[in-house]
Amino acid sequence: MNENPPPCPKCSCEYTYEMNALIVCPECGHEWVPAAGAGEGGDAVGERVVKDAVGNVLQDGDSVVVVKALKVKGSPSGIKAGTKVRSIRLVDGVDGHDIDCKVDGFGAMQLKSSVVKKA
Repeated sequence: MNENPPPCPKCSCEYTYEMNALIVCPECGHEWVPAAGAGEGGDAVGERVVKDAVGNVLQDGDSVVVVKALKVKGSPSGIKAGTKVRSIRLVDGVDGHDIDCKVDGFGAMQLKSSVVKKA
């Protein structure tokens, strides 16, 4: 892409770097598509919208509740419905797994937004 990526629109850090199609800020962790972040207020235009099972818009740092029991490979018991997951991070995952989180008792994993609802 560019030899010198643009500064971060949130914290104005000049040490941003390219990661695939995104520009990433190492100081605040903000990620954006370079074409959408050209203006000061334009960072929300290029970001994708992730919705939970009932249609609420999810954002990084939200807390969610699992709405149905999930099987986990390598575990005799899965994640029960009603399990609360705090501080989620939205990612471009594989096979629709667009939430990166840590589940108590299971550790770090990725979940689909269709099996959670905003707490």
